[in-house]
Amino acid sequence: MLMRSWTDSLPLPRFPHVTETLATLREVVLLPRDILPIVPDARDGEDVVVLIHGFMASAGVFRPMRKRLEQEAFAHVASFSHTPLQSVPRIAKSLKKVIDRIHEGARIHLVGHSLGGLVARWYVQELGGHDRVVQTISLASPFAGTKHANTLPILIGAALTTESHILRKLRSRAHEFEVPHTSIVAGEDALIVPAESAIFPRGDVVTLPGRGHNTLLYDDVSVRTIIQRVRTR
Repeated sequence: MLMRSWTDSLPLPRFPHVTETLATLREVVLLPRDILPIVPDARDGEDVVVLIHGFMASAGVFRPMRKRLEQEAFAHVASFSHTPLQSVPRIAKSLKKVIDRIHEGARIHLVGHSLGGLVARWYVQELGGHDRVVQTISLASPFAGTKHANTLPILIGAALTTESHILRKLRSRAHEFEVPHTSIVAGEDALIVPAESAIFPRGDVVTLPGRGHNTLLYDDVSVRTIIQRVRTR
């Protein structure tokens, strides 16, 4: 069941296209950071947020979000970087290796941007992750594909077409697992991942008008939404 939260009353960025450009430039600056996996030393009952980046990015793009999760959600944060030529199932296997290193009694939350949201649900639904994960949160993830898939390398592009068997499998099995999901949707992301594509067929939907694809990584309301979900789940 989908529960929608339309946030039209929230403050909008005054110049969304400028904000998106600045967010993209911020990503570029942060790309060289956090290339190696980061696995925190967590204990029983402690929250660990595992961040999964999107295509042509690195875990470094999450640096500002990481800081706020640690300070405001009181959570440990894990991350890893994957290369642009890997398929969704293969990246999910890398995610599994990271999670296997986290203390078994920790409460694991997965947060994925764009392609990372698909990886999070693949791990939950296809690699047994439902036994370890408390919730998944996606930021502008193309669960119904993107029209730009044919411009991407074949392994990723094939997975992101509207007819992708990987996406069909994710959607068709969404209700077989009780792991809650929150889809955070960028209202100004029509050129990359339109709103209807960024909605996973279960859980909550939070739509942020005036935000672009990369803006969600740094937008205050987007990050506060994630913090709130981690603190209350």
